[in-house]
Amino acid sequence: MNANTDQKFRALSKLADGDFEAFLYDCDGTLADNMPAHKAAFIKLAAQSGVDLDGAAIVDELAGWPVVNVVEEINKRFNSTFDPVTFAEQRYKIFFDEFIDDTLPIDFVVEHLKANAGKIRIGIVSGGHRHAVEKTLRILGIYELADVLVCAGETPHGKPHADPFLAAATALGVDPAKCMVFEDGDAGVKAAEAAGMQWIRIDKI
Repeated sequence: MNANTDQKFRALSKLADGDFEAFLYDCDGTLADNMPAHKAAFIKLAAQSGVDLDGAAIVDELAGWPVVNVVEEINKRFNSTFDPVTFAEQRYKIFFDEFIDDTLPIDFVVEHLKANAGKIRIGIVSGGHRHAVEKTLRILGIYELADVLVCAGETPHGKPHADPFLAAATALGVDPAKCMVFEDGDAGVKAAEAAGMQWIRIDKI
């Protein structure tokens, strides 16, 4: 690790120190440095229908929301008429086909996961499609280290609701109060709080 990564790794480790039985990591923007790619896919697809999201903060603002819900919010704010399900499918294809292979690790978080795998239960809780999340984790070299994955559409409600984190805790057999969540967005933090879990914003370290 370089000096900056090591410093952040140590800071994260100190913040996460406690009587925890499971660490639950978001994927995009937390383990994977791919949020610009996700945003680019949104912008490209919306532009094909004349909606200019370039420079708009909505994709960053709603990081962690299920894509369908982001599209519903885009329709409200931009007076657009995208079909949320169709848009989500097309955006996913653009991201997967054109951008996913460029994914880089957020080094200090990936190193934190690696350092704790085998010592504590590990969950990945993402608002992304399982297919993309699994490929992303393989690109990062940590797919085999996760004990459970909870992805988009696998719970009744996504973030900012508690459902995804509670599903992960149930699958791991861990009390929600014994889970620490690692996130980079407001939706994930709200979901963690709703689930009765402690959390760390890795983008604030």
